[in-house]
Amino acid sequence: MNIVKTMSLLVPIVAGSAFADKPNILFIYGDDIGYGDFGCYGAEGVDTPNIDRVAEQGVRFLSGYCTAATCTPSRYSLLTGEYAFRNQSAKILPGNAPLIIDPARPTIAAFLRDNGYATALSGKWHLGLGSATEPLDWNGQIKPGPKEVGFEYSFHMAATADRVPSVYIRDGRIVNLDPADPVRVNYKGKVGNDPTGTSHPQLLRMQADEQHSCTIVNGISRIGYMSGGHQARFRDEDMADTYLSEAMQFIRKHKENPFFLYFAPNESHVPRVVHPRFQGSSALGPRGDALALFDWCVGRLVETLKETGQYKNTLIFISSDNGPVLFDGYWDGALEKNGDHRPAGPWRGGKYSRWEGGTRVPFIVSWPDRSTPGISQAMVSQVDLYASIAALIGQPMPDNAGQDGQNLLPALLGETDQGRDYVIEEALSQIAVRKDNWKYVPPGSVTERGGVDEWVKTDVPEPGMLFHLAEDPGETRDLAHVYPDKVDELRQIIYDIAPDKVSGPRLLNKNQLGF
Repeated sequence: MNIVKTMSLLVPIVAGSAFADKPNILFIYGDDIGYGDFGCYGAEGVDTPNIDRVAEQGVRFLSGYCTAATCTPSRYSLLTGEYAFRNQSAKILPGNAPLIIDPARPTIAAFLRDNGYATALSGKWHLGLGSATEPLDWNGQIKPGPKEVGFEYSFHMAATADRVPSVYIRDGRIVNLDPADPVRVNYKGKVGNDPTGTSHPQLLRMQADEQHSCTIVNGISRIGYMSGGHQARFRDEDMADTYLSEAMQFIRKHKENPFFLYFAPNESHVPRVVHPRFQGSSALGPRGDALALFDWCVGRLVETLKETGQYKNTLIFISSDNGPVLFDGYWDGALEKNGDHRPAGPWRGGKYSRWEGGTRVPFIVSWPDRSTPGISQAMVSQVDLYASIAALIGQPMPDNAGQDGQNLLPALLGETDQGRDYVIEEALSQIAVRKDNWKYVPPGSVTERGGVDEWVKTDVPEPGMLFHLAEDPGETRDLAHVYPDKVDELRQIIYDIAPDKVSGPRLLNKNQLGF
C-alpha cells in the first residue's frame, strides 16, 4: 500500500465528526520572494504587517522549502505532489508552451473539486496551455489549461509578466479580445509590426537586457514577440488589483460552501511596476514596493474572509515559488537600493541556485480554528501539501497522484516539530539534498544570479560538497573530505530517488576520497 495513503488514513484529527465541515483552503503564492523578505523573517526596509499577523496566528516554519529554485518546476510540484525533475517538460517555459500537466493525473485542484470544493485560480499560471500536438489558437477557446486540471474558474496570464502574450485569460478565453485584432505569439521570430525594445528603445520607460527586448507592451519590452490583442493587453500597474478583485469575488461567491483558491500574484517578479499608490512605500525601490503590495493583498484577502465569516475556518498557506533575485533583466534599481536588506535571510544564493537561498522560502500556515500558533523547526516542503490536505479532509490520495509528497498535517498545524527526514532541492535540472543539518551538493555546476549581466558559476568537483547548515548557513566550508560517511549517506538518497542526477559511483569510500 502507498505509504502516503496509509498515513493519511491514520490521521485521527480529521477522521472524526469534529471537522465534518471542510475548511476552505487558500494558497497565497508569491513570486521570487525570498526567505528574508517578510518582517517576521527579519526583513529590513519594507514592512509586511498583514503577513506578520497571519504568521503570529499560525505556524511560521524556519525550514520550509519549495521544490525548485525556478518558477515552473515549483508550481508543478505544488499542484501535483510530484518532483518536477520527473517531468522533463517541467522547466522554465516560454509563453506559448503546451500544458505540461497530464489531465489524467489529478492535481490538488482536481482532487478537491472531486471532493466537493469550488476551485479557482487567480494570477500567474506558467504551466503551459494547449496541446503539444496541435497549434494553439489564442483567439478561440484555449485548452487544455487550468480547467482541464481541476480549476473550475480561472483568471490568469499565460506565463509571466515579462513574457508575451501580455493579456489576461478567463476560463480559456482572452479577456477583452477584439476579433478584428487577433493575437499572434512567437518566441523564435518577430510577428507583426509592433515596436520592440531593440528597434524602438526611445519608447521604453525601463531599460532591459537583450532577452527582455522584444515586443513592447505598456512601455516595457518583454521576452518573445506578439502582435494583435491591443485592446486586451494588460497594464502592469493594475495587475495586482485585478487579480485581487477576482480572488475576492470568488471568496464572496462561495461563502456558503468550501473552496480552494490558488492566488498567485506577480509580486515580486519582474517587471516590478506597481500601482502609483504603492510607489515609494518601501526603502528598497520597486522590489520593496512590490513586497509591500503583496502584503497588502494578503491583508485584503484576510479582511474579505472575515467579512464573509469564513476566516476561522480557512487554512491559509503563504509562501513563494523560489528564492529571491534582485536584477533579473530590467534596470529597476533593486541592486542599488537593497541597502542592508537580506532577501534570502542568512542563506547563500537565491533564484536559479542549489544553495539554500534558492529553495528555502517563507512558509506560513494558519488555520485559526485549528492551528497551534508558533515557530516550527520541522522540515517541510511544498510537495507535501497535496498529501497533507488529503489527510485534512479525510480522503485517500488518488492512485496516480502525489507520489513524492508526505502527510505532514500535524507539523503544518503546529502540533509537532517532526517533519520530513530529508528534502530535495532542484535548480536548473540539478538537485541537492538536505537531511537534518547536513546539506550535500553533488558534482556539477551551481549557477546563481549576481549583479547586472553577471552569472556566478561554482564548479562542484567529486565527491560533491558537504555543509553543516547550523554552523555554516552560508555554505562556505566544504566538509566532504572530513565526513565521507555522511557524503555516502546523502549521496545514496539521491541515487535512490534520482540516479541520473549524480555522477560517479553509488557509494564512495575513504580511498576514493583521498584518505
